[in-house]
Amino acid sequence: MKQELSSTPARELDTFIENDLLPDTRFRAEVNAAINIICDFLKKRCFQGATDSVMVSKVVKSGSLGKGTDVNGRSDAELVVFVNNLNSFEDQLKKWGEFIQEIKKQLRKLQCENIIRLEFVIKGEQWPNSLALNFRLRSPDLDQEMEFDVLLAYDILDHVSINKKSMIKIYREFIATCTSLGLEGEFYTCFTELQQNFLKDRPDKLKSLIRLVKHWYQLCEEKLRKPLPHQYALELLTVYAWERGSRAPEFNTAQGFRTVLELVKNQRHLRIYWTVSYDFEDQDISNYLHGQLRRARPVILDPADPTRNVAGGNPVGWWLLAEEARAWLKFSCFKNCDNSTVRSWKVPMELDVPHQQHIAHPCCSCVRHVGSDLPSTKTSLVVPSNGPQWLLFMASFTSLRPSMETPLDVFVGTFPEMSADCFLH
Repeated sequence: MKQELSSTPARELDTFIENDLLPDTRFRAEVNAAINIICDFLKKRCFQGATDSVMVSKVVKSGSLGKGTDVNGRSDAELVVFVNNLNSFEDQLKKWGEFIQEIKKQLRKLQCENIIRLEFVIKGEQWPNSLALNFRLRSPDLDQEMEFDVLLAYDILDHVSINKKSMIKIYREFIATCTSLGLEGEFYTCFTELQQNFLKDRPDKLKSLIRLVKHWYQLCEEKLRKPLPHQYALELLTVYAWERGSRAPEFNTAQGFRTVLELVKNQRHLRIYWTVSYDFEDQDISNYLHGQLRRARPVILDPADPTRNVAGGNPVGWWLLAEEARAWLKFSCFKNCDNSTVRSWKVPMELDVPHQQHIAHPCCSCVRHVGSDLPSTKTSLVVPSNGPQWLLFMASFTSLRPSMETPLDVFVGTFPEMSADCFLH
């Protein structure tokens, strides 16, 4: 009988991961063999006879399988299909339906050839015109299965030498396009390989800790049956906890697990980002990042896609998860042999942000006051007696300031004469 995570003593968490969470090596080998067949088939067969020289340039394994964080019996993954004649994000949007239907048609042909040893089931066949494409690989002998989403992507990194100058150009254009289309965070698949590189060379024990956190997340999903924050946010939170609290290839698993749950419990203060693929060096990118990092907490920026806050959009889900974390911190998995509580690593809940230059409004000077334990800032306005009427009006309300939940342009829009330069964010 499997041991429950909640009743597993802290000293036995590594054994729990090894016995219950590490993927079956035989099943993983069979899945990888099947996926190689599928990828080769799509590259050779898709778009044969097309008039526009369309072809699949590459297929990338993503999700838990590609990152090496798959959990035994409970994993899903993604196949990201890059097509050579997608020349822009607009093309990706326009041709998604057409290309997904072609990929689905070829997968049906592959299904009929019976060359994959595992059960190969294309899901959603009752909706033949659906723009979603999913399939399942299952081993009846091992009672194991894995589900895949098939996604289409414009190869923004194709024929680009990955250096500082070229990446700045790519990210500037990427940010400008996403913001102009109003589709920030929607094209993250274009950076699939960068996302995988972010985790590829991490220690095996960190990947095992990620599996443990994912298992905990799945237990919360089963219990709550409510929409929760994206699981990828928890993966990134685990990497962040290890980077800031340990960085050692070997560490105390219970300490790492507790640190992640402490961060979840304090989710309203989280502001986390990385500068491995993009940073603040370019002024346009810097301005955009400052705007992203001023958003309502929690903020966890995708290390490959600066337009994607993987923690955004579900405050109720975060609250539910935080309450679960609060309850779990009292369980046996955080108790030492002497019944004392496992200590967490010392990890900041928010990262400092490089100073952003602002042009002061000629009618006022702005003073920034940062609370010692709060993520928000307070802004004081020093107003001359001959200042404009709207500014005198605002000065009469000392507590009036933009909230962390309200975009500044909405707040400023209340006063037509007012410039956003009056505030330090």
